[in-house]
Amino acid sequence: MAKSHHGPLSWVLSSFPLFLKSPGIPFTAARRVPEEAKNLMIPAQTWYRMLEKIPPRERRDLLIAWLAISLAFTLIFIRGGVDIIGLIFFFVLSLLTVGVAFVLHELAHKFAAMRYGYWAEFQKDNQMLLVAVVMAALAGIVFAAPGATYIYGNVNRTENGLISAAGPITNLILCIPFAVLMLFGGGLIGIVGLVGLRVNAMIATFNMLPVGVLDGRKVLSWNPAAFAMLMAASLGVLIWSLF
Repeated sequence: MAKSHHGPLSWVLSSFPLFLKSPGIPFTAARRVPEEAKNLMIPAQTWYRMLEKIPPRERRDLLIAWLAISLAFTLIFIRGGVDIIGLIFFFVLSLLTVGVAFVLHELAHKFAAMRYGYWAEFQKDNQMLLVAVVMAALAGIVFAAPGATYIYGNVNRTENGLISAAGPITNLILCIPFAVLMLFGGGLIGIVGLVGLRVNAMIATFNMLPVGVLDGRKVLSWNPAAFAMLMAASLGVLIWSLF
């Protein structure tokens, strides 16, 4: 059974705002569907049922990737030194902004694929997670390719386009509450809103680039009009967040 690859979320951070960069490594291979997935490949599952069906291995991979990415960005934010309160604040900030943006982006791909009856699973990349943390600590930049969501099955062009669009759409939706926090929160809440807005806008824009294994290429192949709308929305929110 064919295996379709969605991801990675990749970017380089030297200073805010972020600079996004993809390692550009496509991955396609034949592989058997995991035994635990065979009872889960049910078309038109409810969202509640799908949330129940995230296996322990995938939960572990998501948690480890979430913590590792958050740690890497915390190391960026605290360069120059902070006290323990500052360390805790920036780690929580990373968890709530970068971490949430990453986890929900990947789960959006998974759930969209499961709606079509396919098995989909996020798999972390231990080597790239280690690279992200080490580079953040030693060089002050983050190169994050935490893993990807793999879809098992013969996905057609329309399905692949819709599944791919789910990730950036989720990040655009997340921009709304973060924008509210930025505009009306003030103080630390406003900072959380600004960082969350920028991170989600950048992830959406980057992943909509129509190159390599990124979501934009699959969306463009499926529906150029949908691609144009999503790219315009992502870029527009990004520009607004930066200025």
